[in-house]
Amino acid sequence: MKFYVSILLRRLPYLIAIMAVALLSSIAATFFTSPVYSSSAKILSEAPQIPAELARSTVPLSAVEQLQILQQQITTRDDLLALATRLAVYGDSAKQPDEDDLIADMRSRIKFEQLQFDTQSRDQGATVFSVSFLAGRPDMAAKVANELAAMILDRNQRQRTDRAGSTLRFFNQAVDRLSADLNRLEADILKFKTQNKDTLPESLDFRRNQQGSLQERLISLEREETDLRTKRGNLIATYTNAGQFAGAAPVTPEQQMLADLNRALADQLAIFSETSPNIKALRARIASLQNSLLASPSKDGKNDDEPASRQAGPFGLDLQLSDIDNRLKAVAVEKTSIARAIENLTRSIAGTAASETVLNSLERNRQNIQVQYNAAIGRRAEALTGEQIEMRSDGGRFSLLEPATPPVRAISPQRRRIVALGVMAGLGLGLGVIVLLELLNKTIRRPAELAQLLQSQPLATIPTIRPPSKTHFPNYRRHIAAMLVMGVLPLSPIDGPVSQHGIGHAIAKSGAGLNVSLIPVATVAGGRV
Repeated sequence: MKFYVSILLRRLPYLIAIMAVALLSSIAATFFTSPVYSSSAKILSEAPQIPAELARSTVPLSAVEQLQILQQQITTRDDLLALATRLAVYGDSAKQPDEDDLIADMRSRIKFEQLQFDTQSRDQGATVFSVSFLAGRPDMAAKVANELAAMILDRNQRQRTDRAGSTLRFFNQAVDRLSADLNRLEADILKFKTQNKDTLPESLDFRRNQQGSLQERLISLEREETDLRTKRGNLIATYTNAGQFAGAAPVTPEQQMLADLNRALADQLAIFSETSPNIKALRARIASLQNSLLASPSKDGKNDDEPASRQAGPFGLDLQLSDIDNRLKAVAVEKTSIARAIENLTRSIAGTAASETVLNSLERNRQNIQVQYNAAIGRRAEALTGEQIEMRSDGGRFSLLEPATPPVRAISPQRRRIVALGVMAGLGLGLGVIVLLELLNKTIRRPAELAQLLQSQPLATIPTIRPPSKTHFPNYRRHIAAMLVMGVLPLSPIDGPVSQHGIGHAIAKSGAGLNVSLIPVATVAGGRV
């Protein structure tokens, strides 16, 4: 440790010289550096005037997001060029920096910062921002900072109003579009119902009831027709059988066959329908026999001699048979109409499923669009309320809390810090120079260095013995010259002539025996062996 302290003391003039040069350089730098002034304006982000539970604004951006957007907009190329030109930030001199350099310099001077407060939650409390500008003059710094704050306030209000207006326009367009779609679907539904009115699902129960009623009516008509035909056959049979009064002619085989056929027809109608081949065959035979009996003349020519009551019998029978035949024709026509109606109802009932599928699809689309339309109407009302809030500036907005004022003191240069850094840099540089000089100095100053040079371990070492006059009166001229040289010339190791200040002797050993030799060693500070 003493060795290193001795080295430091011996090289102390170099250290002091370097530190002095660094100190003077830092002091000169503080005086020659132009001052820089900073002025800032504070902007307050106000809470909405109307509670969000009653009316919500359509601008959901937070204060930080709005400031970030405004920061990017204000620091665009065109805005910065216009700001520098309008406020003459770089003076009126003809020599102006390039546009790229001007934009980079302006962006480096503008600073946005959010001021934090000690609140329990981030969403509670006020939010304050500061916008600052660096300039070489206090008034210019304050002027530009106030202009930036005014731009932020104006663009924030315009941005919120435009956003609310665009939201309202969007929902107006959505409402118009959904209304047109809803009208189109309603027209399609009406057209489909008009074209398929017989197969609509809402009339399905009515048509089924109508179908059942018609089927019951058809069965009733069939029964009536059967009864009428039975009655007609009975009338003919009764007339044929019971029409034999006193003196009447006996029953002919044709008449007896007609009576038998009528009874067989009555029995068959209880089993088969009118469309059965057996029924049709029986009716054809009965009709043929009736026609033959009515057309054949009475036997023995006794018709002219019969009383009037006997001659009026066939006329009464013809009237009854005519009424029955007319009723049968009406029943047949009604049966045909009912059968056609039942067929149409059956066809419409069968097609109801397909109509119901198409109608359900149309109704489902109409219902979906109706829901979207109702939601769009509600949101448009909210957007209209939000636009009114933004137009009246009752929503969250920015306001100028504190304008920028010309600063009294410059923030740069910081003289004390520069001087302190200069001293520390001089100290580090001086120590580095000392270490470099010691590394380049090959003078033997310790027994270990001597052993390394001789490649053997000496038995003893004799230190340098200085004369009393050299000890009490050191040579200051050399140190002063070294200090002067360090101040003006590059540093270099001193290779001077060797002067004999002392004589040391070393005893070396080699091999198995001892070889004693006296080695004169001349040492001098800065010299060599």
